Amino acid sequence: MKAYWITPGPAGTGVELRETATPEPKPGEILVRVRASSLNRGELLGGKAGGPAKPGGGECAGEVVKVGEGVTGVAIGDRLMGRCAGGFAEYALMDAREAMWVPARLSWEEAAATPLVFLVVYDMLVAQGHLTSGQWLLVTGVSSGVGVAALQTAKALGARVIGTSGSADKLARLEKLGLDVGIRTRAADFHDAVLKATDGKGVNLVVNNVGGSVFAECIKCLGYEGRLATVGYLDGVMKAEMDIEALHSKRLRLFGVSNKMRNGAQRGVTVQGFTRDFLPLFASGKLKPLIDKVYDFADLPQASARMQADAHVGKIVVRI
Repeated sequence: MKAYWITPGPAGTGVELRETATPEPKPGEILVRVRASSLNRGELLGGKAGGPAKPGGGECAGEVVKVGEGVTGVAIGDRLMGRCAGGFAEYALMDAREAMWVPARLSWEEAAATPLVFLVVYDMLVAQGHLTSGQWLLVTGVSSGVGVAALQTAKALGARVIGTSGSADKLARLEKLGLDVGIRTRAADFHDAVLKATDGKGVNLVVNNVGGSVFAECIKCLGYEGRLATVGYLDGVMKAEMDIEALHSKRLRLFGVSNKMRNGAQRGVTVQGFTRDFLPLFASGKLKPLIDKVYDFADLPQASARMQADAHVGKIVVRI
C-alpha cells in the first residue's frame, strides 16, 4: 500500500511517499480502508530535527476491512473514525477502544476532521474544565484546529467565547461561528480587553494554545476559581513566570491536556464520554468540524506546507 512518512528537520517537516506492507490487525485492533485523514500541528511541526521518519497521520475515517481477535460489535464495511497509527495511508489500524461510529450526517472528510481535536476539547472543556452555560472561555490562538473546535463546542454548551489571533480576517471568519469577542494580537497584551468584556470578573476557563509567552497573561485573565488548560506551545516557549499569589487567592486550577503518557484504556475512557455526550451533537448537526481545505492524497506535501505556513482556519483534510 502507499503511505506517507514524516521526518522532522531544520527547514520544516519532510513528507515522503513510500510503498509499505498493509498492516495486519493484532488482538483488539481494527483495520480500516482509509477514506480521509486530517493534519495535526503537533505531529507536523513537532519532533526533534533530524529524528527518524515515522508513518504520518494520527486520525482517520474509513471502512472496516478486518478485525483482530477479541473485537466484537464491528462488522466489515462499518464506517468508523478515530485515532489511528499511520492515517496518511491507504489502510490504517485503530485500537477498538478508540474507534467511533461515523454519524450518517458526516462526510468522510468531516469525519476525519473530528476525532483528535474534539476529543481533546471534550477532555479540557468538559472532563477537566467543567465549562457550563453562561461561563466565559478565552482561547489563545483561536483559529487553530483545536481553537476552532473549542469555540464551536463552547457555543454548543451555551458559553461565551473570547479568542485571540494575529489575523483580523481569521477573527472575522470565526464571528460567523459565534465568537463573541475577537482580540487581534500575537502578544501577551490582551488582559485589559478580556477584563472589559467580562465586566472586570475575568474568564472561567482559558485554553492556551500559544504557550509560555502568554502563560502569565492567561493567569491574569482568570476570575475566581478559574481554570487554565495548557494544550499547546506554538511559540516554543516552555517556561514562564507563575503568579503564586493569584493562584492562591483566586483558587485557580491549572491542568495539562495531552495523550502522550496515557495508555489505550485511559484514552478509551475519554472516547466513551465523548461518544455519550458529544456524538449525538454531531448526529443532529449541532456540531460539525470546520474544514479549511481538502487535498487529494498525492498533494499531502502541499497540505503540510499550508499548515506550516499557518495559513489555515480549522482543519486541513486529505482525501484518500
